Amino acid sequence: MTAQSQAVQAIADTLWQAQHQRPFAAVSPIRDAIDNLDGDALANAYRVQQINTQRHIDGGARLVGRKIGLTSVAVQAQLGVDQPDFGMLFDQMAFSDGEEIPFSHTQQPKVEAEIAFVLQRDLLHERNTVADIIDAVAYALPAIEVVGSRIANWDIRLADTVADNASSGLFVLGSRPVKLDAFDVVGCGMVMERGGDPVSVGAGAACLGNPLNAAIWLANKMVQVGSPLSAGDVVLTGALGPMVAVTPGDVFSAHIQGLGAVRALFSNETESAS
Repeated sequence: MTAQSQAVQAIADTLWQAQHQRPFAAVSPIRDAIDNLDGDALANAYRVQQINTQRHIDGGARLVGRKIGLTSVAVQAQLGVDQPDFGMLFDQMAFSDGEEIPFSHTQQPKVEAEIAFVLQRDLLHERNTVADIIDAVAYALPAIEVVGSRIANWDIRLADTVADNASSGLFVLGSRPVKLDAFDVVGCGMVMERGGDPVSVGAGAACLGNPLNAAIWLANKMVQVGSPLSAGDVVLTGALGPMVAVTPGDVFSAHIQGLGAVRALFSNETESAS
């Protein structure tokens, strides 16, 4: 193993240990360690992500889809990037509408409302079109992503979040599938409430101007990296409004016009599982 490979492995080890140690303890930002590596920092951050992706799979996790992050132009500007990023979705990250989420399973959690696509066809083209995506999507669902970070105090830049699986945590899918032609994917309004009080407002257009644009980017990128999207995959297309921090016992409900609602319920327990 080269010195470069050892350094990438060490960064991956740091994030893996932070994710799995109990009680949870966040780590300092890793961007400087990534910047000190030879080559492109973004490519090296994705190498870190891939090491831990393989660890999950080797441990029995099933890859069920991808998430798209950094779909807000404002957030991209904040992090100094001009494109989204992606992370992996595994089966153990998935919760059903209204299923209680143990708070101890989260790590510095925040929630955001999104439109999820579920695919019925593989997306193997190097350059996909809107028509390709529409043809490949079986249905859409309202979703709440519970993002998380292994980096202390969410002190992240691009390399931190990419290496940390795009700051993935958990996700909740609604239970009523809707065809794309049955709602306005761009113009749909979104309101997310906590205990009945609105805490985040947005629309489909907040996601790269159109969630289908986000899906095109992801489909192209996954072909480029040799891991194309497949039939059955879940695609979380990106936030429709601002993220909201979570505390134990919170109940969130996200309503997306024409798509329906989805709830995320968090337990009151705060002690981490052993």
